Amino acid sequence: MSKKKHILVISQYFYPEPFRINDMCVELVKRGYKVTVLTGIPNYPQGEYYEGYSLTRKRTEEWNGIRIVRIPLMARGKSSIGLICNYLSFAASGYIWKSLSKIKVDYVFSFEVSPMTQALIGCWYARKHQVPHYLYVQDLWPENVITVTGISNPIVIKPIDKMVDYIYKNTDEIFATSPSFVEAICNRKTSVSHSKVHYWPQYAEDFYKPMEKTSVEEIPEDDSFKVIFTGNIGTAQGLQILPQAAEILREENVKFVIVGDGRYLDEFEQEIQKRNVQDKFIMIARQPAERIPELLAACDAAFLSFQNDELWTKTIPAKLQSYMACGMPIIASAEGETERIITEAECGVCSAIGDVDKLSENIIIMTKDDLNKMRHNSRKYFERNFEKQELMDQIEQYFNR
Repeated sequence: MSKKKHILVISQYFYPEPFRINDMCVELVKRGYKVTVLTGIPNYPQGEYYEGYSLTRKRTEEWNGIRIVRIPLMARGKSSIGLICNYLSFAASGYIWKSLSKIKVDYVFSFEVSPMTQALIGCWYARKHQVPHYLYVQDLWPENVITVTGISNPIVIKPIDKMVDYIYKNTDEIFATSPSFVEAICNRKTSVSHSKVHYWPQYAEDFYKPMEKTSVEEIPEDDSFKVIFTGNIGTAQGLQILPQAAEILREENVKFVIVGDGRYLDEFEQEIQKRNVQDKFIMIARQPAERIPELLAACDAAFLSFQNDELWTKTIPAKLQSYMACGMPIIASAEGETERIITEAECGVCSAIGDVDKLSENIIIMTKDDLNKMRHNSRKYFERNFEKQELMDQIEQYFNR
């Protein structure tokens, strides 16, 4: 590369918040790019600013060769109002920053997990400076808003729809995490050309790899069949099905290991107590991502599920790639894209979203199955479809057009 290209990455969430964009930026630096990240003050998922960060502290930072610029935003808190203020404050700060910033870049890359409002900053900056804008869509809007909040009133949804149209129009290339997302974007009323929308799945960081089973302090070494869930504990994950399954499996030698936290955690623990299945659950606080492979290796199968909504049938969750990278057999309460991948890979079992009886039956089947083949298949499918270097090569081809 004759000249070190400069990429401005727009992401409301960034290190030390645990998102995959962190690793993507580190990889871009390794590939010779100069990377500046415009982000907020870290507060995800607990809703309060991380220790050491505030509106007046650590507003700029250097990390792994990346320059991080943090613009003001309100912490997300625990309420819906707090979340809305969090979303809007980042976009508003970004508009002001765009007007005042003297940073010159070659490309803008917007990493879009909710909220999509953050991608506006990428559009504004790219338009002002006449540089290409690339958008990585991980959450579909307004579908995500309707599903997560239950709000479908046109007074709220129509302006969001118009905002999404504006963002897609002002983006040169759009990347989406599933084939269904590609179709959903292209089939909007205000059509988006297929030529600029591409399926680009998520990868898992290099530290996600199969590990030998070793003792882990938090997980008792006994002969129970352990099913592990890792990640955000929110309403979208549909985890209420696990206490229900635990009740059905009361007499089976099965335990559920839950690693993480989130807005639904308190309610989830109340549901466990309500059904009197506390002995079936091992609750572990949120861990650094680098520890997840070790925790997975201490268990027999990994679990993922969704809330019952059509949107989640179109979604390939990031934890699926993480599980497969570690060679985990997978038990899922999922349909659509997730079911397709697990079926193609022959690495686990799926039941319909919300079908607790079938899920319980599948868990019993898995306790008696030979899981070695599933472990092998899981890792092999990952290597063929979600390998980091190959996917980063693909994105780099678009940068160098």
